[in-house]
Amino acid sequence: MDQLSDYDYKLPQELIASKPARHRADARLLVIDRKSGTWEHKKVSDLPSYVRPNDAMVLNNTRVLPARLLGKRSSTGGQWEGLFLRVNEDGTWAMLGKTKGKIQVGEIVEIYPAHEPESSDRLRLTLTARGSGGEWSAQPETQESHLELLQKFGTMPLPPYMRKKLATDRDFRRYQTTFAERPGSVAAPTAGLHFTQELLTQIQSEGVSVSHVTLHIGIGTFRPISAESLADHTMHSEWCELSEQTAQLLVDQKAAGGRVIAVGTTSVRTLESAARQSPLKPFIGETDLFIRPPYEFQAVDMLMTNFHLPKSSLLVLVSAFAGRELIMEAYQAAIQEKYRFYSYGDAMLIL
Repeated sequence: MDQLSDYDYKLPQELIASKPARHRADARLLVIDRKSGTWEHKKVSDLPSYVRPNDAMVLNNTRVLPARLLGKRSSTGGQWEGLFLRVNEDGTWAMLGKTKGKIQVGEIVEIYPAHEPESSDRLRLTLTARGSGGEWSAQPETQESHLELLQKFGTMPLPPYMRKKLATDRDFRRYQTTFAERPGSVAAPTAGLHFTQELLTQIQSEGVSVSHVTLHIGIGTFRPISAESLADHTMHSEWCELSEQTAQLLVDQKAAGGRVIAVGTTSVRTLESAARQSPLKPFIGETDLFIRPPYEFQAVDMLMTNFHLPKSSLLVLVSAFAGRELIMEAYQAAIQEKYRFYSYGDAMLIL
């Protein structure tokens, strides 16, 4: 199944979740059994009943940056909106930007605090170069760190299908996992949004180890696939890390008969990137791993993930794990049962 059209489906607009469930673990959970090709309808709070002693659960502890920036072009006064991606090796910022009209290299945009647009405080960014895929390099006219500047001027970068207005206080709380530690992402690892500390404690009480990897989500995770043949799609690189301690823990747990349960596709990509150094070893650096059928998984035994957009690299990854036909049938069942889709939506557990 190498054609992008094989990963398309029609989703009623009303099933796109624009706000989270009242409580994180109240979200619904479609539990899929790959061996039997069947599924059952549960809740995320039922997750502890599907784990067993010596299993190892792996979560992505990246933290979402307030990476959405709003401002005006100095040359025309026109509105400009940008998305911070990362700091380049030369200290410039890698960004995406949009505005009316054509913007030129050398132009300056003046960023105002997103939640205080009338403030006189401004951040001036000079657009120094334009790269492939519409990515810009921008030089801030200050010595403050990018974390300080984003905290001062930015806002939470919610997906456009959720809300086009500014993120609310609730979004700042809920579009972040409860275990987020390492700032660097422009989107949340959404499967992790369902977890509370109470749920993790319950899971650990079943004899399961809970550990973390880091993958800073950039445009590679959510950029649409433009090629009809999946073989022609190239993933943008994203930085990830599997520590020596966690790698050894996973090796030991599997040797004791446990299973590795990846929470989210970003955890899968981190673990599978590390597993290319067989046996599983620590990994730190960029990964452009695009998981598509047929793919032989080396590290991951179970996967918890949200429901993904049609024709997305995430849907392709999940299909590689469970089989395209089973996943597409399960998606239709979820639509029929009115599951909530995408970032603030419900989840599936693939056994």
